[in-house]
Amino acid sequence: MALSIITNTFAGNPLDRASERRGDEAWLAEKAADPQSLAVAIWNGKALVEDVVGPDGEEGEGKVTGAQIAYLRADMAKDLAATPERLLFLGLWKDIAVFAVDLEGGADPAEGPLQGLGRFEELRGIAATLPPPDAGILATAKSMFEWRRKHKWCSNCGQETAVSDGGWKRLCPSCQAEHFPRTDPVAIMLALHGGRCLLGRQALWPPGMYSALAGFIEPGETIEEGCARELKEEAGLTATAVRYHSSQPWPWPSSLMMGLMADVDSDTAAPDQTELEAVKWFTKDEARALIKGELDGFFAPPPLAIAHQLIKAWAEEE
Repeated sequence: MALSIITNTFAGNPLDRASERRGDEAWLAEKAADPQSLAVAIWNGKALVEDVVGPDGEEGEGKVTGAQIAYLRADMAKDLAATPERLLFLGLWKDIAVFAVDLEGGADPAEGPLQGLGRFEELRGIAATLPPPDAGILATAKSMFEWRRKHKWCSNCGQETAVSDGGWKRLCPSCQAEHFPRTDPVAIMLALHGGRCLLGRQALWPPGMYSALAGFIEPGETIEEGCARELKEEAGLTATAVRYHSSQPWPWPSSLMMGLMADVDSDTAAPDQTELEAVKWFTKDEARALIKGELDGFFAPPPLAIAHQLIKAWAEEE
């Protein structure tokens, strides 16, 4: 059963994470060797996918309608990993265990040991063509491997840590410290006043691109307080009310985007020239045209981004 009527891209991972089984090394080893178990492959942050072919076509050749995960047998992934360090237990699909393998190096495995089994694609570029459950599974694997790669050393004593709990924990053999995956909370908000919404742009973005304002939640802050602080810092606006809309895992590298609608007390906004180079107010008609790509000189983030969905939700509400 869906917990929310709004499911953003990369949300909705369908697997039972089976966290209670992660510490059972014998069970994990059994599942990794089971010929029924499956695995997804990540190579340098790219995901192994294959085309989805629809029923239409000529002479038996259907039309490519999208992409999907190209699953491997888990025992093959285990052999490719060579060490538990690069193998992650993702969870269960009914009774079938699903793992992920982290492949590194300059040589494309799809032209080597995985030849003929799929191709590696950047997740950001392929996400819109994936079934939502596949996008959620791959986002989980990508974020976890990014965490593993950047947190191999104990932050308490500096010693190299070892993987544990199916890849979901790292243990320091020296000081016994336990390290868990990092998720960075981000408030992303649509500022509203007088029937208009405020969008901003960063200097490094393509010309004409405008998006919702956003920033990391700091220690000791609530989501609402972080939203209000970011509005004040980036655009000089004072929030008067904050409402939750939806959330989105964002695997670059491991953020949780918390989408908000924020009423502000005026339309006198000014970019801080540090985070933002410009801000602009849009009416609902303009916002509708913006998300359709029909507003001359301006465009919004793509539909896979929660910023797009925030703009769309506000622009289309009655």
